[in-house]
Amino acid sequence: MNPAYRRVLLKISGQSLAGEQGFGISPTAIQQTAREIAGVAALGVEVGIVCGGGNIIRGISASSEGISRATADHMGMLASVMNALALQDALERHGADTRVLSAIEINQVAEPHIRRRAMRHIEKGRIVIFAAGTGQPFFTTDTGAALRSMEIGAEVLLKGTRVDGVYDADPEKHPEARLFDRVTYADFLQQNLGVMDGTAISLCRDNKMPIVVFNMSVQGNVERVVRGEALGTRVEA
Repeated sequence: MNPAYRRVLLKISGQSLAGEQGFGISPTAIQQTAREIAGVAALGVEVGIVCGGGNIIRGISASSEGISRATADHMGMLASVMNALALQDALERHGADTRVLSAIEINQVAEPHIRRRAMRHIEKGRIVIFAAGTGQPFFTTDTGAALRSMEIGAEVLLKGTRVDGVYDADPEKHPEARLFDRVTYADFLQQNLGVMDGTAISLCRDNKMPIVVFNMSVQGNVERVVRGEALGTRVEA
């Protein structure tokens, strides 16, 4: 089966890189993630990636501990850069050609985010890892992923999570929670379903960017969703 998409933006949460240990970077988890992404790129799919930083620090959580929200969010951006560099190293170990572009200047380890530069890398078949979110505090990396997906002209935003898709309640706390196969942007916002923040959903709605929320912890799911199999939840108009 040929890939269903030519160009995708994959949002990876920091927690997915922590694996079973729940914090930090798990070598096992990041190698599995890199193997799957490299396999998708080998199919001829152009891939952009946005990494979260929640396995190291969460801006909202840190701000509740007495750090100012803007400072805490900048710390979270640095955490996402750390994850991006770790993922880049793992991807290159699997033969992928990669570039890390950061929304905050950190020139010793990453290129600055310039849209035309990102497009050029992607057109050359390189996997582009977008780090540091939007570069601004008070915006999540989900919003960063929505923004980057539109900037690079992706056909879909793939949101990898630890659960099978979008539920009407947190399935880790409520085993009876119902999984949606499809949900509209309006219903997502009205029901405050919470897998992605409202700003990201609104941005995708306004620019007609479909989202697929799927379980990234299941081996092979990245390739399955790129091939168009009915996995997870599709969020669209």
